Amino acid sequence: MLTQLRQDHANMARLLHVLQLKHKTLADGERPDFRLIREVVDYILDYMNGFTIPLERLCSDQLAAKASGIHDLSTRLAEDYQHLHEQLMRLSQDLDMILMDGVMPMDRFADDLKSYLEAHRAYLRAEREELFPLIREHFDEDDLARLADELPPQAGAELARLQEAYPELYTEFREAPSPL
Repeated sequence: MLTQLRQDHANMARLLHVLQLKHKTLADGERPDFRLIREVVDYILDYMNGFTIPLERLCSDQLAAKASGIHDLSTRLAEDYQHLHEQLMRLSQDLDMILMDGVMPMDRFADDLKSYLEAHRAYLRAEREELFPLIREHFDEDDLARLADELPPQAGAELARLQEAYPELYTEFREAPSPL
């Protein structure tokens, strides 16, 4: 279970790296592949809704029953996550405008993308440094197995779909270093 969570983090870090490369292109005054950015944003939104939110709920509930003081961490991570989701939805709406040739100030889009990337990386770091150690400390193998059984299907199937549907994105994803 923890291995899967670490792998999911590494995959998300790679996707964020792909977005970082597109941000650099934009910051250099060039036009990035906005359709590719759209695919990454859609994938992350789907992943958040289908896997991360249920995982957060399960972990928070299970940890609250086993460890005191987890409420503050759970609340902070939930609030940070909600903020991430809002930022990503705003980027999604901006991408809709761009792809429909609407008027969108590129400097604002670039700033919003940079802000999102920084926030998402900080969130991943907080999970890795604060939440994962608590899971490791308070969950035994049986707890982790039960938790894994309660989770929706892992992201592996979604990555396979991504590879088939968006080979260019998948190529960039595979070539991106795993910064974790």
